[in-house]
Amino acid sequence: MKKYKAKTKLYELRKTDTDFPKVKITSSKDAEQFVRQFYHGDIGIYESFFILLLNRANNTIGFAKISQGGVSGTVVDVKIILKYVVDDLASHVILCHNHPSGTLKPSGADIKITKKVREALSLLDSELLDHLILTEDSYYSMADNRDI
Repeated sequence: MKKYKAKTKLYELRKTDTDFPKVKITSSKDAEQFVRQFYHGDIGIYESFFILLLNRANNTIGFAKISQGGVSGTVVDVKIILKYVVDDLASHVILCHNHPSGTLKPSGADIKITKKVREALSLLDSELLDHLILTEDSYYSMADNRDI
């Protein structure tokens, strides 16, 4: 009879210090200025979707690129967003993506994914604070415009 060695994974919860900048986010403008540093010259070429993770005091604790697409859209997988939220024990999340077309108005798909993420985050007792749409020279806050 063959003996099989079961492979197991060790999971542990621990805090690791990083060089990620700790910034207090108090407005959509603060969030826009912070996330814009992660976009480069490609902001007007193809769409990219990012998340900004915050602790209960609204200090930044993480930032992740969720997807990169084409000139008119990108795919957003809510499970990936939730993975980062759980990994960083984030209390608040800000979604951010760019519109290479320069249009600041949220699309139907933008509104749909915002609602889907907000509902998923609520199951983890985390809160969606905003969804920003960036263009090369401006931004739109769905929270400021009461779209979420």
